Amino acid sequence: MPKFAANLTMLFTELPFMQRFEAAAKAGFEAVEYLFPYPFPKAELAAALKANNLKQVLHNLPAGDWDAGERGIGCHPDRVSEFREGVARAIDYAGTLGCPQVNCLLGKVPAGVSTQQAHETAVANLRFAAEQLRGANIRLLIEPINTFDIPGFFLTRTEQALKILDEVDSGNLFVQYDIYHAQRMEGELASTITKNLARIGHIQLADNPGRGEPGTGEINYAWLFKHIDAAGYTGWIGCEYKPRGATTAEGLGWREQLAAR
Repeated sequence: MPKFAANLTMLFTELPFMQRFEAAAKAGFEAVEYLFPYPFPKAELAAALKANNLKQVLHNLPAGDWDAGERGIGCHPDRVSEFREGVARAIDYAGTLGCPQVNCLLGKVPAGVSTQQAHETAVANLRFAAEQLRGANIRLLIEPINTFDIPGFFLTRTEQALKILDEVDSGNLFVQYDIYHAQRMEGELASTITKNLARIGHIQLADNPGRGEPGTGEINYAWLFKHIDAAGYTGWIGCEYKPRGATTAEGLGWREQLAAR
């Protein structure tokens, strides 16, 4: 059976954030992930993990002004210093939280910046980040995002991500494969996972359309979970979906219905 991590940015949102750790543990999760730890003191987050016997498996690098609509700055030529400062901050938090990997949202291509400029900036930033994180024994991930949800996002397809991995040429850079985003942009989920498993550092899920729980849309998750297991993936699968019910807990039956061996 796959190992599922609760994404606390998306799940248990009926509760204040710091109460979501306990809710995730009570719901049977052994690991969590979320977008950003930075609004909270490191010690408070670490204490919540320890108190609930949870592992933290992922968080993101700082991604600019999220509330203003920014979705990362990794491809912004005029924000390189800020990006590098964010790498140091991510290492600081990940070290305290015992988090083994961080994701870099590369962002939307800024107005007036060519695709080539954005690409060159992203590659240079990722080379820097991958090596800094390697020194802290933390893996770096990049995630293709669908352009229906985030128009103008720089990194949109698995093939593009793999080419960036080739160009960066670091043994510490991997793909974060989000099944929902991949389904919207390219499909071919099973074959893509199998072909590129060695380069996939983390998987996330949601169904389509609507980004709801597995079993609420078009993706055959019962089949896909078995395929992911058979392919040899041993990492965590982050549950980054929008619960359809009033609470997260009432919609968690999919784990037994679709993911049981």
